[in-house]
Amino acid sequence: MKALRFENQELMLADMPRPQREGEALVRVTTAGICNTDLEIVRGYANFQGTLGHEFVGIVESSPNPAQIGWRVVGEINAGCGQCELCRTGDSRHCPNRTVLGIVGRDGAFAEYLALPADNLLKVPDSVSDQQAVFTEPLAAACEILDQVTITTAHRVAVIGDGKLGQLIARVLATTGCDLVLIGKHADKLQLAADAGIATIELAKFKADPNHRFDFVVEASGASAGLQLALDLVKPRGTIILKSTFHGAVQLDTARIVVDEISIIGSRCGRFEKALALLEAGKVNVEPLIAAEFPLAAGVTAMQQAEKAGKLKVLLRNKS
Repeated sequence: MKALRFENQELMLADMPRPQREGEALVRVTTAGICNTDLEIVRGYANFQGTLGHEFVGIVESSPNPAQIGWRVVGEINAGCGQCELCRTGDSRHCPNRTVLGIVGRDGAFAEYLALPADNLLKVPDSVSDQQAVFTEPLAAACEILDQVTITTAHRVAVIGDGKLGQLIARVLATTGCDLVLIGKHADKLQLAADAGIATIELAKFKADPNHRFDFVVEASGASAGLQLALDLVKPRGTIILKSTFHGAVQLDTARIVVDEISIIGSRCGRFEKALALLEAGKVNVEPLIAAEFPLAAGVTAMQQAEKAGKLKVLLRNKS
């Protein structure tokens, strides 16, 4: 099969054997999405080498669960050891021995086929298209915020970053009815959010008001400066939720966190069921975020396009 791989600091399309993992399902990938984590891996994040990609939709070709064969599926990206306390309680997302699709110890979705445990696979509702379903993983990451904190109509919330993840987070948080604003740098991206009914502010025109801060600030800019802005925006005893993953270090003024008693929460992967339910109900419209589609054979070009400033979601498609 063909696979888009990152090896020895080089991104390349390679011929690879189909993945075979004992006791796991084989999925023929139909659509995959490029996200900022994939771009950061190429810059050195996570020290990963292998087939990239973790956002996908595909068809189950073989599985230890015969009922799954022929299903159109998405898949939870964390595969746990099955033995530790976390795995035994049904949450492999923080298993210390986990592999992560296209990120840690497991070849990913930028390929014609991938392997995952059968329990990681979720059937896609018939009413949800491949173009929508490929957003399940990042949409679930956005939903994870609402599993970590309670946001109501009484709260003021700011989302920093108008890129792919920031756009999805804003759309998910908007379902709570909170007083929400998306802060970003790009007029065209902010317009996409405005078209979805979300209030927006262009960063260049924004001035933090110390007398009118936010209860929750979600940092999803993908830049080290985002945390500093979050500290400027959050009110005393407020909460900052960190979503950015990038290669590099961040300087942090811990004195402000202590004096203002600010809570900081890291937020990563979420449950796919909630994301699929939002897509099926039509509560979040993801298709306007698609910027371009490429065949897998043009995967290197697709990654180069995805890396351009201002570019939203780039998809890779396999022929059916």
